[in-house]
Amino acid sequence: MSTTATSPLPGTPQEPTEALELQATSAKPVTWKIPVLLGALGIVALVFFGLMAPNQAATFGISTGSDFFQLPALQINALAGGIVLSVLMLGLAAYSVYLKTKDRPTPAWVVVAFIVLFAAAFLVWVVGGARTPSISLAGLIAGSVTLAVPLVFGSLSGVLCERVGVVNIAIEGQLLGGAFTAAIVASITQNAFVGLLAAALAGALVSMVLALFSIKYLVNQIIVGVVLNVLVSGVTGFLFSTVMQEDSARFNSPPGLGIIDIPLLSSIPIIGPILFKQSLVGYLMYIAVAVVWVGLFKTKWGLRVRAVGEHPQAADTMGIKVNATRFWNVTLGGAIAGIGGSFFTLVAIDSFTKEISGGRGFIALAALIFGRWNPIGAFFAALLFGFADNLQSIVTIIGTPVPSQFMAMLPYVVTVLAVAGLVGKSRGPAASGIPYVKG
Repeated sequence: MSTTATSPLPGTPQEPTEALELQATSAKPVTWKIPVLLGALGIVALVFFGLMAPNQAATFGISTGSDFFQLPALQINALAGGIVLSVLMLGLAAYSVYLKTKDRPTPAWVVVAFIVLFAAAFLVWVVGGARTPSISLAGLIAGSVTLAVPLVFGSLSGVLCERVGVVNIAIEGQLLGGAFTAAIVASITQNAFVGLLAAALAGALVSMVLALFSIKYLVNQIIVGVVLNVLVSGVTGFLFSTVMQEDSARFNSPPGLGIIDIPLLSSIPIIGPILFKQSLVGYLMYIAVAVVWVGLFKTKWGLRVRAVGEHPQAADTMGIKVNATRFWNVTLGGAIAGIGGSFFTLVAIDSFTKEISGGRGFIALAALIFGRWNPIGAFFAALLFGFADNLQSIVTIIGTPVPSQFMAMLPYVVTVLAVAGLVGKSRGPAASGIPYVKG
C-alpha cells in the first residue's frame, strides 16, 4: 500500500526529519472502485467509440514539411479501431477485476495504459466522424504543449505551496500579475528578459501577501487566495484602462520572446517541435519541472519541506522553522507562477488585455490535484488540459459533430474521475490549509 512519504535517500545520513516523512499507513482492504470505473468506462468506449463509430478512415499526419525525414500518415478505420481499442480497455478492466479477487491493488501502469487507450479511441472517433477526417498529430501535440505552459507553471506553484502546508488559491492572481508586469516593464525597457524577471517578482509579491496574511495573521487561506485573485484582477484591469490604453505604444507594446529553434533536433518528427522548438519560457518549463521534482524528493531541503507539510509540530520539535519555511516556499511558488504569466504577453500575445489569464489559474489548481501533488504528475495533468483545449479548436475546424462545449468540459470530467479514485487515492499533505501556531 502507498505511504505519504518516500524512502530515505541512499547514501545520506539518517536524520530525525526522515522519521517525520516516513509514516506508514495501516493496511486497508482493496476496494472495487478502480475495477468498476475501468469496466464502466470500457463499456462506454465499446458502445460509443466502437459499435456506434462511423465506418470511415481517420487520417493522422505525423510529419511536417520541415521535418528532417518524412513519416507516412497514419490511417485508422474509426469503426474497427474503436472496437479494437475498446476491447483492449476491457481487457485491462478484466485484469483489474482479477487482481481484486486476489486482494491485490491495480498497478498504476494499468490505469495509465487505460487512459491512453481511452484518449486514442476518443480521438479516432472524433476525427473519423468529421467532415474532413484528417488532422496533424504533430501539430495537435505541439499545440497542446504550448497551451499547457502557463498551466504547468501554475501547478508547480501550487505543488510548492501545498507541499509546505499552504493552500494556494491565488494562482490565478499570480499568473495575471505576472502577465501584466511582464507587459508593462518589457514595454518601458524594450527588453523582454527584464520583463520576464519582473513577472517573477510580481508573482512573488502576490505570494508574499498570501503568506503574510495566512501564516502570520492566521487568516483563512482560501479566503485570502480568493480576495487576492479579485484584487489583482481589479488592479490590472484599472491600470490597463487608465495607463496602457492611454499610451499603448509606450506601455503595452512589449518585445516578444521568440521561438528558439535547435538545429537538426527540432526537425525530428513529433518530438522535435515539443522539446527543441520552444520559447525561452517553454524551455524554462521543462527545467522547472525537473528542478522542483529533484528538490522535493531528492534533497534534504525537500525532506524538510514535506515534513512541514505533513506534521509541522514534529518538524518544529526537530528544529525546523515551520513558518519561515512556509513563507519562503510560498514566495518561491509565486515567482514560478509569475514566470508562467509572462507567457501570455511575451510569447502567446504581444500585448496585455483584461483577464488575459482566462481562469487558467483554477485549471492549474485542478491539474495539481489530478497530478496528486507531484511535479511530474501535475505536468502531465496540465498537458491533458492543454490537449483538450487544443483539440477543442481543431475539431471545430474539421467539422466534427461533437459539440465544442463538450470538449471544453472534458478535462474537468476527467479531473473529477481522477479525484474520485481513478488514479488511486488522491490526498494532499496532511497539514495543508492548517495554520501553525508555535507552542
